[in-house]
Amino acid sequence: MSLSDQFLRARGERRDFASTHWSVVLLAGPEHSPQSAAALEKLCRAYWYPLYSFTRRQGYGAHEAADLTQEFFSHLLATNALASVSPARGKFRSFLLASLKNLLANEWHRARRQKRGGGAQLFSLDEEAAEGRYQLDPADASTPDKIFERRWAETILSRALDRLRQECDGSEKTRRFDEVKTFLLGEKGTDTLAGAAARLNLSLAAAKGLVHRLRRRFREGIRDEIAQTVARPEEIDQEIRDLFAAFGG
Repeated sequence: MSLSDQFLRARGERRDFASTHWSVVLLAGPEHSPQSAAALEKLCRAYWYPLYSFTRRQGYGAHEAADLTQEFFSHLLATNALASVSPARGKFRSFLLASLKNLLANEWHRARRQKRGGGAQLFSLDEEAAEGRYQLDPADASTPDKIFERRWAETILSRALDRLRQECDGSEKTRRFDEVKTFLLGEKGTDTLAGAAARLNLSLAAAKGLVHRLRRRFREGIRDEIAQTVARPEEIDQEIRDLFAAFGG
């Protein structure tokens, strides 16, 4: 069984899908309720980096890419840009990328260049941190679209891992998580689970049990993260397939 198939097996939804963020945004439609506005802002804060990476790969410099990404989100959050979005369009990431492409294709940023910085920024992006992260990304000859997909997938996994680490509250639980987290996705490396077990003073069987429990919670966390970015629960499994496809696996 492939790793992606293992993640597809974790289908037990532990939350009310109707309350997920993107579905709240789409259900509000042109009404743009305070609840949907807050949900959209939270999503934008979480998933801005894939768009920054896309813009950089389109040939824009660090400062201009940060400026464009900031302006894009400020415009998106401050206007009724969602009025024409149909729930049938589904994915939050697809909506974001299509909207950004439209902005760049129409050179909207050039027409508004003199206005940048004049309006209220609904949230701030750290340009230095963004570019530092971008420079640390491994060299990749993929298209900007492929880069966007990979950064989206990395963001999903990173957020699920961060949530799981927060669940491991307490110094010993946190130490155990940090020791075995590389095994949650079956990463290949020089370390072994036996080595991690020895450092944790656990038997190999106990370490395997720990990884099994954490991997189950990790799968649930990934499904939960993805559920926040699709319009319908039946789209979750395809998004998981897309996530692993973004890594070439």
